[in-house]
Amino acid sequence: MTVFAEDASTEFTRRILVTVLVAAVTSTATFFAGRWWGRYKANRQWAAKEFLDRVTVSLNVFADGFLKIRTVLERSVDEVFLNRVAADLVSSAARAATVDAPVLVLPKDDRWYVLNFVLNAVAEQFVAGHIRRDAGQPVTAVRYALFLTCELVGDERIRKVRAMLVRADLLADFPYRDALPRLESPWHEDRVKTLRQAADLYRTEPDNFLLLEACV
Repeated sequence: MTVFAEDASTEFTRRILVTVLVAAVTSTATFFAGRWWGRYKANRQWAAKEFLDRVTVSLNVFADGFLKIRTVLERSVDEVFLNRVAADLVSSAARAATVDAPVLVLPKDDRWYVLNFVLNAVAEQFVAGHIRRDAGQPVTAVRYALFLTCELVGDERIRKVRAMLVRADLLADFPYRDALPRLESPWHEDRVKTLRQAADLYRTEPDNFLLLEACV
C-alpha cells in the first residue's frame, strides 16, 4: 500500500510538472510568434505604404484662397468602429477604392450605422462648445458633412482610411469644380479631386454622408 501511494504521488507530481512545462513552452512560443507576426505585418504595411488599420479624421477648410487640411484625430480602426462587422465593411470598401474613386461607398443598409461610429468619435472633440451653448454663452455653430475615403495620396501613394469633414454648404455648391485653390502642399491637389467627387456623390446619394454640427 505504501509503495502504491508513493507511485501515485510520483505520477501526479510528474503530470503537474509536464503540464506546467507545456504551458510555459506554449506561452513562450505564442509570445514570440505574436511578436514576429506583428513585426512582419508592420514591415508589409510600411513597404506597401498601406495603413488600413488606422482612421484619420481631417478638417478641410477653404480660407484666404487656400485649401487648408488639418487633422482632428487619428485612431485605430477598432477604436472608432466598435463592431467587427462595421470595421470589416470599412476595410473592404477601402481596398476597393481607386485613385479615381477614393470616396468609400458602403452597402446602402449599413451606411448610417458605419458613419455614426465616426460621427460619435468626432463629436467628442466639440462637446465643450455645445455645453457653452446650452449654458447660454455665445458660440459659433458650423454644419459639416462627414464621409469616408481611402485616397492614394501623392507620389508615395499612401493608402489610408480617412474621414473627411467639409462644410455642408461648400459640398452642396463646391467652389472649385474647374479651378484649384491655392495649395499648402502639391499633393493637396489630390484632395481637391476627392472633394469634387464627394460633391457629386452628395447630390446623388446623400446617405453616404452624415451631418455634424460643431460648436466652438
